[in-house]
Amino acid sequence: MSTTPDSTSTPSGSHLRLLWPEWQGAAAGMVEDLVPEFPLGTARRGYAVGTRVLQAVLPPHDGPTATVPVPMDDAGTELRDGIESKTVLTRQLADALKIIKEQAPARITTLGGTCTVSVAPFTSLAERYGDDLAVVWIDSHPDLDTGDTDYDGYHAMAVSMITGHGDPEMTELLPATVPAGRVALVGLHDWTDDAYQHVEEWGLTAFSPDQLRGSTQPLLDWIASTGCSRVALHFDVDAIDSNEGSLGLGRIPDGLTGAEANRIAQDVQRATDVVATTVAEFVPRDVLHIQQILHGYPLSSS
Repeated sequence: MSTTPDSTSTPSGSHLRLLWPEWQGAAAGMVEDLVPEFPLGTARRGYAVGTRVLQAVLPPHDGPTATVPVPMDDAGTELRDGIESKTVLTRQLADALKIIKEQAPARITTLGGTCTVSVAPFTSLAERYGDDLAVVWIDSHPDLDTGDTDYDGYHAMAVSMITGHGDPEMTELLPATVPAGRVALVGLHDWTDDAYQHVEEWGLTAFSPDQLRGSTQPLLDWIASTGCSRVALHFDVDAIDSNEGSLGLGRIPDGLTGAEANRIAQDVQRATDVVATTVAEFVPRDVLHIQQILHGYPLSSS
C-alpha cells in the first residue's frame, strides 16, 4: 500500500471515465425472480444497457474514457467456489485493473454494471492514496457476502472484496484494500442475515436511511473521525426508495429519496476530495421494453 499523501495537495493525473457494462455479477435466479417481465437473457443484460444509458445522460467527459471488455455470451458463467460467473468476472477484474494501471488516473468515474465495478477503481486508488482514502457506499444492501454465504451473486460481494474479505483468488489480483474501519454503508436497510453479521464482525459503520434524512452530518462526522481527506463514493441506484422510482434490479421501499441521496453526495463533495464515483446497478426497464418492441423492426439493423 502506498504511503499517505499530503492531504492538502491536488492529485496529479487524469480523470478517467471507466465504462464497465458488467452483467454477470447478478445471479441468474435472482434476476429471473425480480425481472420476470422480460426473457432471462434480456433481463440479465439489462445492466449493460443501463451502462450505455448512463453514458448518454451524463455530461460529456473531457478526459480519457475506457471500456472494460465484457462478453455478451454465457461463457464462463458457471458456479465456481461459491461464486456464479467467477471465471468471466475474474477476467474482467484483471482487464479493468490493467486499464487503470496504464492510465494511472488521479480520479475515476465508473459507470456500470453491477456493484462489482467499484472493486477495481477503489482498490487502485487505495494503492495511490493509502491511509487517506475512505469509502462511502450508498446502497440498500451491505454487499458483504462471500463464497460461503447463501447468495452466489458476485455483486453482493463487492465490499467484501474491497475490504480484503473476498475470494482469495480474486483478492490476490487487487493492488490494495481498504480497512473495514474506513468504509461506511449508507442507506442500509435490506439484507440477509448471514451477510449482515459481517458489518459488526469486520468493523464497518452503517447508516440507515432514517439516520441521514434530516442531515448528512452524522456521515460527515464519521469521515472526519477516519482522518481521511479523500473519499471513493459508490452509488447503487437501488438505494433510492422504490416508491419514488424503480431504478435497480429489485424494488426496495423506504430507502433514501433521490433528493436525499443527491444532498448526501454533494455534502460529501463539499467536505472532502471525492476522487472516485461509481453509479451502478441501473436496470432501465422502459429502455428494455422499447428494445424488445424494436427487435427485428424493419430497417432497424445495419
